[in-house]
Amino acid sequence: MLLRTVAVALVAMCPLLASQTPPQLGQPAPDFTLTDSAGSPVKLSAYKGKVVLLDFWATWCGGCKVEIPWYVEFQNKYRNDGLAAIGVSMDDDGWKSVKPFLEEHKLNYPVVIGNQDLASRYGGLPSLPMTLLIDRDGKIAESHAGMVDRDAYEKKIKTLLRPGKRIGSGT
Repeated sequence: MLLRTVAVALVAMCPLLASQTPPQLGQPAPDFTLTDSAGSPVKLSAYKGKVVLLDFWATWCGGCKVEIPWYVEFQNKYRNDGLAAIGVSMDDDGWKSVKPFLEEHKLNYPVVIGNQDLASRYGGLPSLPMTLLIDRDGKIAESHAGMVDRDAYEKKIKTLLRPGKRIGSGT
């Protein structure tokens, strides 16, 4: 009986699961406005004209802790060229875990707390970390679930930062 109940529940969830497909490359990144640790709004669409490194992470995620120092370094190296990193913590307890983490790790880019609605708009976040690169037009240029290859990702960032580089432009 329990098995049947679980099966019925899974079948009922199929439309929900099917709707959680990640935004496709070349499509506009789903916009959001969330507040950072100081209570200031962070609106993704306000970053149009910049290349955005959008990092979904959590304090308990080992791969996330490896990547975050890379993203701090990328922010330092490429900020003046037009890179803007944004961290989206998916910690269930929100600022309770994230504020102490930020005090210890001193990130140089805004961090917001994600929610289920945002996760759904980004395909349900199949795993953490999940990192996207968004081009200067606000379109998704790269999406990667799991840890990125640091050197390969830096190369992609540098390519997107080149003047006139757009998705599908071949330049």
